[in-house]
Amino acid sequence: MTLPIRCLVVDDKPLALDILTDYIGKVPFLHLAAATTNPLDALMRVAQEPIDLIFLDIQMPELTGLQFLTALNSRSRVILTTAYAEYALDGFEHDVVDYLLKPISFERFYRSVLKVQQQMRPSPDLPLEPRTYLFIRTEHRMQRVNIADILYAEGLQNYTVVHTVAEKVIARQTFGSLESNLPPSSFVRVHKSFIVALAHISTVERSRIYIKNGNQEPVNIPIGDVYRERFYKLLGV
Repeated sequence: MTLPIRCLVVDDKPLALDILTDYIGKVPFLHLAAATTNPLDALMRVAQEPIDLIFLDIQMPELTGLQFLTALNSRSRVILTTAYAEYALDGFEHDVVDYLLKPISFERFYRSVLKVQQQMRPSPDLPLEPRTYLFIRTEHRMQRVNIADILYAEGLQNYTVVHTVAEKVIARQTFGSLESNLPPSSFVRVHKSFIVALAHISTVERSRIYIKNGNQEPVNIPIGDVYRERFYKLLGV
């Protein structure tokens, strides 16, 4: 699993902010950290918190995008946005990732952020340490959850509930998306609506799994017919 790309949108036109904010919300691997019409506020934010990607307008009254790039002292990647194609060369001289010409279509936006995602992927030649946590998208934030604390996950109609040793986290993401981010050596899907942590299984009785959580009553989870054979193979029986 990779962490979401934290994005900052800087444009003096509120409508442009709204469009890019909407586009960012449609892409699962992007997370909107902030959107602002004030480039000076944006520079302060970049200095105070990690920002992976900046969508930067060039024509702004207080500080132009090119002046912003000159003042920028961070490793944030930048995608320029403007209505004037003649600024493209100046932008690429500042080593920006891409240049989006307004009005920006979602298809063009998506191709641009895919380029950023590919750049940020770790080199396959470097050994990767196992991830001990993941970030879950909730209604208002990205919440960090320790993988070892997850007991099971339950897929409901419009959202997913992640049950941990301490709380329930309502995830605003699909059940399949959550499953793909969990290590397959530690979690198994046992039903169309349930994924369980192997480490927290207490007992198994025919078509039921019991999950123990401290001194609380064990939770029983059904084993679906299509998942039964694979589950028992994982148990070695």
